[in-house]
Amino acid sequence: TSPIAWLRTRFYYLLIRLYFDQEFSVEEFTRGAKQAFSVVSKLLSQRKLDLLEELVSAEVLQVLKEKISLLPDSHRDALAADIDSIMYTTEGDVRIYYDDDGRKFVSILMCFWYLNGASLPDEVQGGAKVFQIVFGDESTKEKKHLLTANYEFQREFTEGAKPDWTITRIEHPRLLE
Repeated sequence: TSPIAWLRTRFYYLLIRLYFDQEFSVEEFTRGAKQAFSVVSKLLSQRKLDLLEELVSAEVLQVLKEKISLLPDSHRDALAADIDSIMYTTEGDVRIYYDDDGRKFVSILMCFWYLNGASLPDEVQGGAKVFQIVFGDESTKEKKHLLTANYEFQREFTEGAKPDWTITRIEHPRLLE
């Protein structure tokens, strides 16, 4: 990310700690986001969408139900990310906003890069290239794809609201399109 985006993100984290949650920790949030990403991506891959109701917003869940039913098995398998296969994680955007009723929200977009061994074609939808990494020697080589995903986490900080983060956007480019 650019230095300006990094500074902006850190400024928003400071505002979150000052005005919403004095216990907020970027490191702890990132650990939780990785764990949530791993759990949700596996449930998506297994088509266990009913188990996502407490983790994902109703709007996102409805869209996922439509998209998952149309996916080929190879794309569905590629959605799953073990927590140990997550190679890199970064924040994409942090927003603080109020709705028309005065409720306070924080939204954090997390970007994940993960390895997956699903059998995907070299070229997938839209002609985009999927990166492949080969592990082992010629007799035992294992091919993995480096895939990306973006998950947006939102929490309401209004007095009396549940202190839970909800996933309000799920994007697996070239897989869930």
